[in-house]
Amino acid sequence: MIAAARRLIRAVKILARDGRIPRPLRGLAAFSVLPIPGPFDEAVLLIVGILLWAFYRDSLREAWSQATGADIAKVS
Repeated sequence: MIAAARRLIRAVKILARDGRIPRPLRGLAAFSVLPIPGPFDEAVLLIVGILLWAFYRDSLREAWSQATGADIAKVS
């Protein structure tokens, strides 16, 4: 469970720097990774995830696979 959360955070960080995604959406993605108490940042992450899944599926898939590659590189 913790590994999946770490992978998700790494994928969001990758997406926040992706130039193919509009700047306001990247800003929301970066905001959603901040350690804000309460459910607000999680709600923003959920909204960003839905928008990315609906309109930027290829970018989302690439970021997810890059986040996995970071796991493999870290272990070896």
